[in-house]
Amino acid sequence: MAKAIVPHFHNNDGVRQIEIGVKEFMCVGATAPYDHPHVFLDMGDDSEKVCPYCSTLFKYNADLGADSTDPAGCLLIEEVA
Repeated sequence: MAKAIVPHFHNNDGVRQIEIGVKEFMCVGATAPYDHPHVFLDMGDDSEKVCPYCSTLFKYNADLGADSTDPAGCLLIEEVA
């Protein structure tokens, strides 16, 4: 069985919307220690989803990869010790 990686996105800059290249993802709000509960969101057949915690609007953009965002830099990259 293949391991699926679900990208995590943050909104440190407090922008109204973030365009992403996936429809299943996690929103963390801002980065720790200012994050909210990490919530799994699924757009399903829709092309946008609002995070119920931070109200960030995520919009699907098929031109973006799973690790790209607009504005740039909203992918959460955790360092492995």
